[in-house]
Amino acid sequence: MPIYIFDLQKKIVLSPKHINHFETLLSEKIKESYLLSGGDINSVYALITKNQKVVIKLNSNSKFPGLFEAEAAGLQKLRDCNCFVIPDVLQVGTLGDDAFLMMPYIAKGEKTTNFSEEFGKRLAQLHRESKPYFGFEEDNYIGSLSQKNTKCKSAFDFYIVSRLEPQFNIAIQKGFAFLGLDMFYKNIENEIPSEKSSLVHGDLWNGNYIINEEGLPCLIDPAVAYASREMDIAMMHLFGGFDNRIFEVYHDTYPLIENWKIRQPIWQLYYLLVHLNLFGVSYYQQVKTIVKMYS
Repeated sequence: MPIYIFDLQKKIVLSPKHINHFETLLSEKIKESYLLSGGDINSVYALITKNQKVVIKLNSNSKFPGLFEAEAAGLQKLRDCNCFVIPDVLQVGTLGDDAFLMMPYIAKGEKTTNFSEEFGKRLAQLHRESKPYFGFEEDNYIGSLSQKNTKCKSAFDFYIVSRLEPQFNIAIQKGFAFLGLDMFYKNIENEIPSEKSSLVHGDLWNGNYIINEEGLPCLIDPAVAYASREMDIAMMHLFGGFDNRIFEVYHDTYPLIENWKIRQPIWQLYYLLVHLNLFGVSYYQQVKTIVKMYS
C-alpha cells in the first residue's frame, strides 16, 4: 500500500492504514492530513485532530535503519541543554517497512527585533556543553548518510576517523579521485586547535532552524556530536542565510580561537564531501581545492 493517496481535491493524504495507526496513537480521530514536504529521504505530514496538531515524518526503515531513533536522541540531547527551542518527540516507531517520527506541529512566526542576538547567545550556550571526549554515545545520520561517532581524545582524531575518512571512502567508491590525502591529514593536524569538545547541532544550515510563534529560533534535523564548535560555525558560513549579528553576538559571548576564519575550509570540507556523496559532481572541485590547499 502506498504511503499516500490523493483525495478529490488532489491533496496528498496518508493512506487508511497510516491514519488508523496514528489515530490509535493519538487517541483521537484525524480530521485532516496533508503533505508538508517530500523528498528522497523523508515525507513529512501534518495531522490535525480536534485537540492536536502533529507532524509525522515517514521513511523506509529498510533503507535508513534507526534514522528516526538517532534523530530523536539528538533532539533530546539538544533539548536537555535548554538553549534553543527543540520539538518534543511524541512517538518513534514502525508500521510495516515505514518508520515514523511524531512531533508537535510548530507554527511558524516572524523574527523579533532581537532574534539574531538570541540566536547568537543560545548557540554559544549550546557550545559550552562539553564531554571529556569527542564523539557521541551512538552513531547517527547526516541526511541519508550514516555518521560515525567513535569517541576520541582530540578534535583532530574525531574529525579524521568519524567524519572525513568515511566520506572520502564513499566518494572514492563512487569513482572520485583525490591526490595527497595522507599529506592533507598530516598538515591539518597542526591547524586544528586544542579546545574542549562542544555539543554541536552538526548540520546547521539555514533550512534546519525555524522561527516559532514567539519569534524564537527552533532547531530541527540534528546530526549531533561532541566535536569542535567550529564545525557549526563553518557550516553556517558555507551556505549562508544567517545574519552577521548572530556571529557578532556569538563571538562576544564565547570567542573563537584565533584564526578561526582561516580554518573554516578544513571544517567545511566535511559538509562538501557529504554534498558530493549525496548530490554528485558539482561539489567535486570545491573538495579538491580544499585538499590541495593543505597538501
